[in-house]
Amino acid sequence: MGSAHTPADDLVYDLVSIQFHALKGAQVYDQYLKDAQGHAEAEEFIAQVKEEDARRAQRCHELLGELTKGGGIG
Repeated sequence: MGSAHTPADDLVYDLVSIQFHALKGAQVYDQYLKDAQGHAEAEEFIAQVKEEDARRAQRCHELLGELTKGGGIG
């Protein structure tokens, strides 16, 4: 006897995966910023990427909350 598999299962996995990778990247950006010291353009780029990943992780968190409490997104 198998369990039902829904598209929402895939969506939860996808969002968790995106969130995980965004948070994992955020762990290393401080080192990247240290490595880029003295190279303003590279520092600015790395800071931008760090901020984008932080926003991405936050948005995934919000979507996962909506998905898991309301039975589905939008």
